[in-house]
Amino acid sequence: MSNVALQGNTWQLSGEILVDNANAVLVESAALVMNDALQIDFSAVTNTDTSAISLMMEWQRRAIAFNHKITFVNLPEGLESLATLYGVADFIPLSA
Repeated sequence: MSNVALQGNTWQLSGEILVDNANAVLVESAALVMNDALQIDFSAVTNTDTSAISLMMEWQRRAIAFNHKITFVNLPEGLESLATLYGVADFIPLSA
């Protein structure tokens, strides 16, 4: 089961982010404040699939709608590769 917790100006994700639970993660995240300069941290995520890319795109759209900047940090290697494979890496702000 995935979890999204607000810690300072960071959303700390944990557990799995898979097609089976991606909508639950989205609903859970909607209850959290999205401040400017928000970081979304994947360091405690244990498994992902392409649905995590969809979530990242949705969070980016939400940030743009509120005129906020977000950064995704500590992505699992496979997730960063998927973003590149699907040609969306340029649309989601990844940490350097």
